[in-house]
Amino acid sequence: VQLQAFGGGLVQAGGSLRLSCAASERTFSNYAMGWFRQAPGKEREFVAAIRWSGASTYYADSVRRRFTISRDNAKNTVYLQMNVLKPEDTAVYYCAARTSPNLSGSPAGYDYWGQGTLVTVSS
Repeated sequence: VQLQAFGGGLVQAGGSLRLSCAASERTFSNYAMGWFRQAPGKEREFVAAIRWSGASTYYADSVRRRFTISRDNAKNTVYLQMNVLKPEDTAVYYCAARTSPNLSGSPAGYDYWGQGTLVTVSS
């Protein structure tokens, strides 16, 4: 599975961005999907995950109630709507696919990764 994330950019604090991640295969609909981020000098951290059906989601405490993960299996695409952005949200954001049906907040739990898209939030 090839994943391509896009939609990053520069935004002021308090603003919004929507990231998209397009998958190359129709089997995408069988996979749980996740978003992670990595800031300079820091480890990759979990942001959000969603089951293959979209029925269940899971968020890091730092983004809960500000970010929303969703998916459109007909378009082989997963989204991350980011609202009320803060400077500490600045990072490269990665999407990832997990062949297991269960959600995971660990990077080790994902089998396929996209190339990342940079989000910069100015204060």
